[in-house]
Amino acid sequence: MVTRLALAITVLCAVVAGSGVLFVLSRRSVVEPVTPARRPVASAPAAAPVASRPRPAARAPEAPAPVPELGTLHIDADVEGALVFIDRKYLGVTPLVAEGLSPGTHLLNVTAQGFDGIAETIDIEPGPRELAFRFKEVRLDANLAVVHPHRLGSCQGQLVATPDGLRYEPTEGDHAFSVSLAELDLFQIDYQDRNLRLRTRDGRQYDFTDPDGNADRLFVFHRDVDKARQRLAGGTN
Repeated sequence: MVTRLALAITVLCAVVAGSGVLFVLSRRSVVEPVTPARRPVASAPAAAPVASRPRPAARAPEAPAPVPELGTLHIDADVEGALVFIDRKYLGVTPLVAEGLSPGTHLLNVTAQGFDGIAETIDIEPGPRELAFRFKEVRLDANLAVVHPHRLGSCQGQLVATPDGLRYEPTEGDHAFSVSLAELDLFQIDYQDRNLRLRTRDGRQYDFTDPDGNADRLFVFHRDVDKARQRLAGGTN
């Protein structure tokens, strides 16, 4: 009995001991997770200090552009109350002082009742300037290329008209002549025949035609000369 009890205790102890060994072996067989080694993190290089940019120097205020000196015109005429226009802007009547005019090229018109208007391109400069217009003065400066028929053929030249009179200047030959406006006994144009005729008080007669047969040019020349003849004779325009 005792022997069996001892044997049972011995077997029980052996079983307990074996269980302990198995438990220890099983614990060792479990693979523990390996924690990877941490790599040292490289620190970012320190940023270089940003150099401060120099501020641009403050600009000195620009001086205002100089205002050009203006011009002044003292305008007079031999006809009182003539109307004055500059660049088609009415300024007043003569005698007139026009101030504050911009320097440069301008168109000046002066008109008077009963007379031809006067138009001039003038250069206005800083400071005063005097202008005088003569409506009663006979103005004539006309030049016309013509063909002058005569007994033996014809010749070409220039017919020139001034307040002193008419003169013919041929390009060749000796048919030149001159006559004062007061000496003209006849001065007429035949538009249909395209012919300009003049006759002096002593009976000399001259005919002229246009080289291109243009009667309009003959007509304009005749008109300007005839108007100057009337002015010199004391007639109206």
